[in-house]
Amino acid sequence: MFEAVLFDCDGVLVDSEPITNGVLRQMLNEAGWALSQPECERIFIGKAVRDERERIEAETGRPLTDDWMRAFYARRDQRLRAELQTVAGALDAVIAAHAHAKGRIACASGADRPKVVMQIGMAGMAPYFEDRIFSGHDMPRSKPAPDVYLAAAAHLGADPSRCLVIEDTATGAQAGLAAGATVWGYCQHGHGRAFDGLPVARVFRHMDELARALPALR
Repeated sequence: MFEAVLFDCDGVLVDSEPITNGVLRQMLNEAGWALSQPECERIFIGKAVRDERERIEAETGRPLTDDWMRAFYARRDQRLRAELQTVAGALDAVIAAHAHAKGRIACASGADRPKVVMQIGMAGMAPYFEDRIFSGHDMPRSKPAPDVYLAAAAHLGADPSRCLVIEDTATGAQAGLAAGATVWGYCQHGHGRAFDGLPVARVFRHMDELARALPALR
């Protein structure tokens, strides 16, 4: 058994990345950076927007101001409230993880905490995570650094090497591995190519697989 199960949020629990990335691309285009959707996804998915500050400022010729970020958050959250969908099977997977780890689960996201709290609430998962929600924005370093996963494990009193991390991006998987955790990669589309070259222990394509696998580990 794992001592704790640590979930990423975007792309793992909720299907938010196309929405968030779409708003980001639109605003970057408005700021003067002509960016296609695939390019935007390749650059930003799995990362905090602020971590790409230098590139944004170089491409747009404008500073990345707090006002711009507030406008981005507002437009993003409006779209999320209207369109957000839970990843199929994710609630059952969270319930299975909660049972497996006897309540020692957490969400450790690279996104800002208000967004993560909002999304978990919309997905009906708040009773399982309660206050165990951690944001890379509150850490010294964002993913792929391990800080957010180390903070979540410490809060739960769990040895990171006995934690299971569920991630959907290479950046997030690198963070979990750097923390010393076992990483399982969720890859809804494709064949796990996002994790090529990374020692993830398992790649799965549907959250039902996670919900079935955890009880079998007892």
